[in-house]
Amino acid sequence: MTGPIRLTAAASMLLFVLAGCQTNGTDTTGGVVRTNEPSKGDVTSFGDAFDGLKTVSDVEYYASDQAVAEATNQFRAENYGNAGALFFKATQLAPNDGGAWMGLAASCDRIRRFDLADRAYARAFKLTGASPEYYNNVGYSYLLRGKLQDARASFLKAYELAPNDPTVANNLKLLSSSVQNVER
Repeated sequence: MTGPIRLTAAASMLLFVLAGCQTNGTDTTGGVVRTNEPSKGDVTSFGDAFDGLKTVSDVEYYASDQAVAEATNQFRAENYGNAGALFFKATQLAPNDGGAWMGLAASCDRIRRFDLADRAYARAFKLTGASPEYYNNVGYSYLLRGKLQDARASFLKAYELAPNDPTVANNLKLLSSSVQNVER
């Protein structure tokens, strides 16, 4: 007799589990999976209301932020290879981050990988447009390559866009001193 009792018990357990999976037809979400956004009146696990608490959509943090911050620190410490690797990571995490592409290009300039710098500058231009920072960085890239006329043209474009920018003014002075001290 134990066989039929076990079978009945197993069948009732199965019905119990399946009953928990059925819907009652009063689903108000319309079949849409709910995000982490709380509804009005929802409470946290501590019994507090969600009003005033930040949820994930309210936070202004992007995955590339940490990589860009670390890359910037490495660049300032003149560790250009490390900076380039971290800027590259940032561009992979956030492909539309123009600042990360500019940082990658500048890092590639410093390790004399001008082929990679040109590709990064092209991508940065698509994302940031004709900014003084863009033209200043491209001008500096040309200066490092020894293309002084191209550097001057880029620096002048940056100067037109931001005549009071001290970095642009310093690079123009650097260019003029480079022209006067050409070694052959």
